[in-house]
Amino acid sequence: MERRVRDVEVPEALSALLLDVVLQSLGESKAEDLVRLDVTGRLDLVDYIVIASGSSVRHVSSIAERLAYNVKVNTGVNSRIEGLETGDWVLVDAGAVVVHVFRPEVRDFYNLDKLWSSSS
Repeated sequence: MERRVRDVEVPEALSALLLDVVLQSLGESKAEDLVRLDVTGRLDLVDYIVIASGSSVRHVSSIAERLAYNVKVNTGVNSRIEGLETGDWVLVDAGAVVVHVFRPEVRDFYNLDKLWSSSS
């Protein structure tokens, strides 16, 4: 089955593969406090939102860079990255899966976990 994400047909299998690659990469990078949110049908832009933490600016940036590389190698999808320069909050947009990687203090401040859990 296919679904439209950003006006592009995305096979359900690709969305699931992207999520698997993301979760595996985050695990290998020792990302902390992973939260996976299935927003299929609630948002037209993405199927999954993943939120994770890194222990420092360098760790957050490293997690995001490795994630984008692993997504490209394993799925062929080019990810867009925002916030890499500062490393406080990095967004990795892999199309059907969007990943937010935070330093713990920044994550607590913005509290996306609560925002998305309360909207479900």
